[in-house]
Amino acid sequence: MQRKGISSSMSFEEEEEDEDEYSSSSSQLNSNTRPSSATSKKSIREAASALSPTAPEPSAEVEVQDLEEFAQRPAPQGITIKCRISRDKKGMDRGMYPTYFLHLDREDGKKVFLLAGRKRKKSKTSNYLISVDPTDLSRGGDSYIGKLRSNLMGTKFTVYDNGVNPQKASSSTLEGGTLRQELAAVCYETNVLGFKGPRKMTVIVPGMNMVHERVCIRPRNEHETLLARWQNKNTESIIELQNKTPVWNDDTQSYVLNFHGRVTQASVKNFQIIHGNDPDYIVMQFGRVAEDVFTMDYNYPLCALQAFSIALSSFDSKLACE
Repeated sequence: MQRKGISSSMSFEEEEEDEDEYSSSSSQLNSNTRPSSATSKKSIREAASALSPTAPEPSAEVEVQDLEEFAQRPAPQGITIKCRISRDKKGMDRGMYPTYFLHLDREDGKKVFLLAGRKRKKSKTSNYLISVDPTDLSRGGDSYIGKLRSNLMGTKFTVYDNGVNPQKASSSTLEGGTLRQELAAVCYETNVLGFKGPRKMTVIVPGMNMVHERVCIRPRNEHETLLARWQNKNTESIIELQNKTPVWNDDTQSYVLNFHGRVTQASVKNFQIIHGNDPDYIVMQFGRVAEDVFTMDYNYPLCALQAFSIALSSFDSKLACE
């Protein structure tokens, strides 16, 4: 039974054990299976085709040498990258503009810094700069790796890398491939219960190619963006994800999700992201463990920059009012 991964489905102590079941069920797929896109019939679990029958390794095994490269590299298949976000509100304007720090959670208890993010002050819409240097959160710095920007309503967000905005690009830039990439888009919807019930999130990310690399999406105009492709149902090279719907619990009189011990405090911001074809494969989960501390775990096909940006949008969304 253990070899078939059956025993692991009975244990909810650790996330790795729970995911053993997923890796076992997909181990028979060969490594050339095309990863899931929004239109494919295979689920993301099946797309993560190179999973072995053994339990996924903890994130302690993940080596971080080049921060920028690691932050943009999709999580290895079969490994859950476990992270922690801390929110710093200290200082003159940190109450309004806190800084968020992402660290890798290691099994030995040590934390490895990955990314920092902070909201820009003089911006018409919510605009977060993301950096690989916790002391340098400037737009022109060498450490600037990407940004998260919202619409005026604060309900739709787009994640960019540090490339050039096409509206400000010269013709040589357009040809040279230094245009910015869109790495993710997040949409929040109010629900029929108003602001009290669980909110609906849709996450759109670029698809993966045959060798499990992210497809480059560099829009030259507003019709080529991730949001436009999704709204126009042009889903050829994108993956559509959504949050897992919480279940109402009569005992606690609240909506609940099973975070397998990784989240300890109730919050409307807590969420799990899944693919519609495979609700058991948790692509990402995020939730509160203390006043200003949150856990953030992600799996293939997301990278740290995508997951951190999705989490930042959750802090900011106008629908996230508690």
